[in-house]
Amino acid sequence: MRLGVLGGTFDPPHVGHLLAASDAFEALALDKLLFVAAQVPPFKSRTVQATADQRQQMLELTVGTDRRFEASRIELDRDGLSFTVDTLEALAGETPGVSLFMLIGEDLATQIASWRDAARIAELATIVVLVRATLEGRSVLESTLPMTRLATRRIEVSSTEIRERVKSGRSIHGFVTDAVAAFIDAAGLYR
Repeated sequence: MRLGVLGGTFDPPHVGHLLAASDAFEALALDKLLFVAAQVPPFKSRTVQATADQRQQMLELTVGTDRRFEASRIELDRDGLSFTVDTLEALAGETPGVSLFMLIGEDLATQIASWRDAARIAELATIVVLVRATLEGRSVLESTLPMTRLATRRIEVSSTEIRERVKSGRSIHGFVTDAVAAFIDAAGLYR
């Protein structure tokens, strides 16, 4: 089984996440791609605004009925900080013989070597850096860890921008799925 893992804060998840996941699913010939919301992200614990359960619900709404994707609770059901190596160890233990592909953005490519047990991460999974197709020629993969480059479409949207748009009363239609927009509104998030 070829399993993709796209982790993050997802505060909130947006269409850029979906499109990058779709590109990766096809290019890597994955059988399934997991969206994994961090329970307590080690580097963002003070900036997360939605609760872990709210972020999980938004991921489930984002994935919807798309059978290629799954909103996994693997980190939410584990206590403490969310470390990638622990998640990959658990996934490898659940499905013997699984081929794991850990998807990260360009911004993390230079940071991953400093993550907890980075060498073990590289043993457990193929690290795939999602690079914007228009920036593919850039050398962002200077790391001590082996990484693979995967060009994805260029989407100029971020969770930070979405939170700011909600706070200022502007529409987020087209930035997130309609179901997520309705959830954010009903829960009064990011105001």
